Amino acid sequence: MSRGRRFELVPEIRAHYESGVETKRLLKGTSRLEFERTKHIVSRYLPTKKPAVILYVGGGPGHYARWLAGMGHTVHLVDPVPLHIKKAREIDDNSSRPLASISLGDARALDCHDECSDAVLMFGPMYHLIEKQERMAALSEALRVLKPGGVLFAAAISRFASALDGSNRVLIRDPDFMRIVKRDLREGQHRNPKNHPQYFTTSFFHRPSELESEISETGFKGVSVFAVEGFGALLPHFRKIWHDPILKGRLLRILEWTEREPSMVGVSEHLLGIGSKKRA
Repeated sequence: MSRGRRFELVPEIRAHYESGVETKRLLKGTSRLEFERTKHIVSRYLPTKKPAVILYVGGGPGHYARWLAGMGHTVHLVDPVPLHIKKAREIDDNSSRPLASISLGDARALDCHDECSDAVLMFGPMYHLIEKQERMAALSEALRVLKPGGVLFAAAISRFASALDGSNRVLIRDPDFMRIVKRDLREGQHRNPKNHPQYFTTSFFHRPSELESEISETGFKGVSVFAVEGFGALLPHFRKIWHDPILKGRLLRILEWTEREPSMVGVSEHLLGIGSKKRA
């Protein structure tokens, strides 16, 4: 399905992910909430037929891909980072439900036929493609490869992520971090000039309305933007709540109840935009 095109990844982004930071990120800390909530939202909008053909662009080492394959879907993983492809293949070698394909690729130029997928998960391109025209090119590719009625899931990072997370973790004690926050809030352009390991890497951070607008402008219909973690990742007693089954369940219900509340969506570190391709 995808042969893997050769292209140049922005050096600091490649270095960030080649450090292995993403390999187990979703399995620890508040990222577990991101993982759980993303799966919960995606599961509500996936095609009901099985197996559905799912293209996972920006698939990293494949945590969501394994989940989808485990549900019986045909999953093609595409990612621009060689380490992620290596890790995904290593896991695939020992999997009872291997992925349909794993390949290097560029979200802006997918090596896929027109209308070949029932769903596209785009987790990464919307924040690491820092110019709008690049993001629109990636969204246009997603629209091209989707079948009529197919669904797009596009993850983004909130414009306010650094301000909120940095305050919560007291990173704002660092004047350099305060300069990062100021630019994030003003422009949405996140930079980490000194490559501090806790300050993330080159990205664009969306306002919820910007994410909705970019997906709609591409031609997707019925676009909605969801808060993924909502306020949950900011809770001072998150770990205590997460390890208590009753409290965890109640927190997840509250986050679902507020996931589309306009006055709260931007508080979430991650956003998830969902839209569909017009039926023929």
